[in-house]
Amino acid sequence: MNIWNGAAVLYARYRLGLVDADTQTTPAERACLARHASGRRSLVEIGVMHGATTALLRGAMAPDGVVTGIDRHLPGKLLVSFERLVAKHELARHPRGEAVLLREWSHDAARHWTAPIDFLFIDGDHSWAGLERDWQDWTPHLVPGGLVALHDSRPLPDREVYDSVRFTRDVVLHDPRFAVVDTVDSLTVLRRL
Repeated sequence: MNIWNGAAVLYARYRLGLVDADTQTTPAERACLARHASGRRSLVEIGVMHGATTALLRGAMAPDGVVTGIDRHLPGKLLVSFERLVAKHELARHPRGEAVLLREWSHDAARHWTAPIDFLFIDGDHSWAGLERDWQDWTPHLVPGGLVALHDSRPLPDREVYDSVRFTRDVVLHDPRFAVVDTVDSLTVLRRL
Protein backbone atom coordinates (compact mmCIF):
# COMPACT_ATOMS: atom_id res chain seq x y z
CA MET A 1 0.00 0.00 0.00
CA ASN A 2 1.37 3.40 -1.00
CA ILE A 3 0.68 5.81 1.87
CA TRP A 4 1.43 8.79 -0.41
CA ASN A 5 -1.74 8.13 -2.40
CA GLY A 6 -4.21 8.06 0.49
CA ALA A 7 -7.07 10.58 0.40
CA ALA A 8 -5.81 12.54 3.42
CA VAL A 9 -2.29 12.81 1.99
CA LEU A 10 -3.61 13.86 -1.42
CA TYR A 11 -5.77 16.50 0.27
CA ALA A 12 -2.76 17.81 2.20
CA ARG A 13 -0.73 17.95 -1.01
CA TYR A 14 -3.59 19.83 -2.69
CA ARG A 15 -3.83 22.36 0.16
CA LEU A 16 -0.06 22.87 0.02
CA GLY A 17 -0.35 23.67 -3.69
CA LEU A 18 1.62 20.61 -4.76
CA VAL A 19 -1.22 19.15 -6.86
CA ASP A 20 -4.29 20.59 -8.56
CA ALA A 21 -7.87 19.53 -7.99
CA ASP A 22 -8.43 16.39 -10.05
CA THR A 23 -10.67 16.49 -13.11
CA GLN A 24 -11.33 14.02 -15.88
CA THR A 25 -12.11 16.76 -18.39
CA THR A 26 -9.57 17.86 -20.97
CA PRO A 27 -8.44 21.48 -21.32
CA ALA A 28 -10.49 21.75 -24.54
CA GLU A 29 -13.59 20.40 -22.76
CA ARG A 30 -13.13 22.89 -19.92
CA ALA A 31 -12.81 25.75 -22.41
CA CYS A 32 -16.01 24.59 -24.13
CA LEU A 33 -17.87 24.36 -20.82
CA ALA A 34 -16.74 27.85 -19.78
CA ARG A 35 -17.75 29.32 -23.15
CA HIS A 36 -21.26 27.83 -23.02
CA ALA A 37 -21.77 28.56 -19.30
CA SER A 38 -20.81 32.20 -19.76
CA GLY A 39 -23.56 34.50 -18.50
CA ARG A 40 -25.89 31.65 -17.50
CA ARG A 41 -27.85 32.14 -14.27
CA SER A 42 -29.03 28.72 -13.13
CA LEU A 43 -26.46 25.94 -13.54
CA VAL A 44 -26.48 22.36 -12.29
CA GLU A 45 -23.62 19.89 -12.39
CA ILE A 46 -24.22 16.22 -11.70
CA GLY A 47 -20.99 14.56 -10.56
CA VAL A 48 -18.79 17.10 -8.76
CA MET A 49 -15.80 15.02 -7.61
CA HIS A 50 -13.14 17.64 -6.70
CA GLY A 51 -15.19 20.56 -7.97
CA ALA A 52 -12.79 21.65 -10.71
CA THR A 53 -15.56 22.01 -13.29
CA THR A 54 -18.08 23.27 -10.73
CA ALA A 55 -15.66 26.09 -9.91
CA LEU A 56 -15.09 26.70 -13.62
CA LEU A 57 -18.84 27.05 -14.15
CA ARG A 58 -19.07 29.42 -11.19
CA GLY A 59 -16.32 31.57 -12.64
CA ALA A 60 -18.09 31.77 -16.02
CA MET A 61 -21.72 32.22 -14.97
CA ALA A 62 -23.53 35.53 -14.55
CA PRO A 63 -22.45 37.51 -11.47
CA ASP A 64 -25.87 36.87 -9.89
CA GLY A 65 -25.98 33.21 -10.98
CA VAL A 66 -26.31 30.07 -8.89
CA VAL A 67 -24.38 26.88 -9.60
CA THR A 68 -25.54 23.72 -7.84
CA GLY A 69 -23.24 20.72 -7.68
CA ILE A 70 -24.71 17.30 -6.89
CA ASP A 71 -22.50 14.50 -5.59
CA ARG A 72 -22.81 12.08 -2.68
CA HIS A 73 -19.23 12.72 -1.53
CA LEU A 74 -19.21 9.71 0.74
CA PRO A 75 -16.92 9.83 3.79
CA GLY A 76 -13.83 7.67 3.60
CA LYS A 77 -11.92 5.66 6.22
CA LEU A 78 -11.29 8.79 8.30
CA LEU A 79 -15.05 9.59 8.25
CA VAL A 80 -14.59 12.66 6.09
CA SER A 81 -14.93 13.24 2.35
CA PHE A 82 -11.69 14.81 1.19
CA GLU A 83 -13.21 15.15 -2.29
CA ARG A 84 -15.89 17.41 -0.79
CA LEU A 85 -13.29 19.47 1.08
CA VAL A 86 -11.37 20.01 -2.17
CA ALA A 87 -14.63 20.93 -3.98
CA LYS A 88 -15.52 23.49 -1.30
CA HIS A 89 -12.05 25.01 -1.51
CA GLU A 90 -12.20 25.16 -5.32
CA LEU A 91 -15.60 26.88 -5.19
CA ALA A 92 -14.35 29.41 -2.63
CA ARG A 93 -11.67 30.50 -5.12
CA HIS A 94 -14.43 31.80 -7.43
CA PRO A 95 -16.73 34.02 -5.33
CA ARG A 96 -19.08 34.91 -8.20
CA GLY A 97 -22.78 34.46 -7.46
CA GLU A 98 -23.76 31.55 -5.26
CA ALA A 99 -22.56 27.94 -5.12
CA VAL A 100 -24.48 25.10 -3.51
CA LEU A 101 -23.26 21.53 -3.01
CA LEU A 102 -26.01 18.96 -2.54
CA ARG A 103 -24.78 15.78 -0.90
CA GLU A 104 -27.20 13.27 -2.38
CA TRP A 105 -27.91 11.06 -5.37
CA SER A 106 -28.91 13.06 -8.45
CA HIS A 107 -32.24 11.20 -8.67
CA ASP A 108 -33.03 12.13 -5.05
CA ALA A 109 -32.18 15.78 -5.73
CA ALA A 110 -34.40 15.71 -8.83
CA ARG A 111 -37.40 14.67 -6.74
CA HIS A 112 -37.48 18.03 -4.96
CA TRP A 113 -36.00 20.23 -7.71
CA THR A 114 -38.37 22.97 -8.94
CA ALA A 115 -36.14 25.72 -10.37
CA PRO A 116 -35.65 26.22 -14.10
CA ILE A 117 -32.13 25.47 -15.36
CA ASP A 118 -30.32 27.19 -18.22
CA PHE A 119 -27.12 25.11 -18.10
CA LEU A 120 -26.89 21.44 -17.10
CA PHE A 121 -23.64 19.45 -17.00
CA ILE A 122 -24.14 15.69 -16.62
CA ASP A 123 -20.96 13.90 -15.55
CA GLY A 124 -22.12 11.46 -12.90
CA ASP A 125 -23.06 7.82 -13.40
CA HIS A 126 -21.80 6.74 -16.83
CA SER A 127 -23.84 3.53 -16.95
CA TRP A 128 -26.77 3.34 -19.38
CA ALA A 129 -29.28 3.25 -16.52
CA GLY A 130 -27.56 6.10 -14.66
CA LEU A 131 -27.43 8.44 -17.64
CA GLU A 132 -30.94 7.47 -18.71
CA ARG A 133 -32.24 8.40 -15.27
CA ASP A 134 -30.34 11.71 -15.18
CA TRP A 135 -31.57 12.51 -18.71
CA GLN A 136 -35.19 11.79 -17.78
CA ASP A 137 -35.00 13.49 -14.36
CA TRP A 138 -33.14 16.67 -15.27
CA THR A 139 -33.77 17.67 -18.89
CA PRO A 140 -37.41 18.63 -18.22
CA HIS A 141 -36.05 21.44 -16.01
CA LEU A 142 -34.10 23.01 -18.88
CA VAL A 143 -35.62 26.21 -20.21
CA PRO A 144 -36.04 26.66 -23.98
CA GLY A 145 -32.61 27.70 -25.23
CA GLY A 146 -30.99 26.09 -22.19
CA LEU A 147 -27.93 23.93 -22.70
CA VAL A 148 -27.03 20.44 -21.54
CA ALA A 149 -23.44 19.19 -21.71
CA LEU A 150 -22.70 15.47 -21.52
CA HIS A 151 -19.24 14.28 -20.55
CA ASP A 152 -17.89 10.96 -21.84
CA SER A 153 -20.57 11.01 -24.52
CA ARG A 154 -18.27 10.54 -27.52
CA PRO A 155 -15.64 7.88 -28.16
CA LEU A 156 -11.99 8.86 -27.90
CA PRO A 157 -8.92 6.90 -28.97
CA ASP A 158 -7.28 4.98 -26.12
CA ARG A 159 -10.29 5.43 -23.84
CA GLU A 160 -12.90 2.92 -22.79
CA VAL A 161 -16.25 3.34 -24.55
CA TYR A 162 -18.69 3.90 -21.70
CA ASP A 163 -22.40 3.18 -21.77
CA SER A 164 -22.79 6.97 -21.76
CA VAL A 165 -21.34 7.03 -25.29
CA ARG A 166 -23.84 4.43 -26.46
CA PHE A 167 -26.77 6.13 -24.68
CA THR A 168 -25.86 9.47 -26.25
CA ARG A 169 -25.60 7.91 -29.71
CA ASP A 170 -28.76 5.79 -29.44
CA VAL A 171 -31.07 8.03 -27.38
CA VAL A 172 -29.88 11.60 -26.81
CA LEU A 173 -29.00 12.39 -30.41
CA HIS A 174 -32.51 11.25 -31.43
CA ASP A 175 -34.36 13.29 -28.78
CA PRO A 176 -36.48 15.78 -30.78
CA ARG A 177 -36.35 18.30 -27.92
CA PHE A 178 -32.61 18.91 -28.46
CA ALA A 179 -30.10 19.89 -31.14
CA VAL A 180 -26.32 19.50 -30.95
CA VAL A 181 -24.52 22.84 -30.81
CA ASP A 182 -20.95 21.75 -30.03
CA THR A 183 -18.71 18.71 -29.62
CA VAL A 184 -15.20 18.71 -28.17
CA ASP A 185 -13.23 15.57 -27.32
CA SER A 186 -15.70 13.43 -25.29
CA LEU A 187 -18.10 16.34 -24.64
CA THR A 188 -21.42 16.91 -26.41
CA VAL A 189 -23.38 20.17 -25.88
CA LEU A 190 -27.04 20.34 -26.88
CA ARG A 191 -29.60 23.15 -26.86
CA ARG A 192 -33.18 22.70 -25.67
CA LEU A 193 -35.45 23.65 -28.58
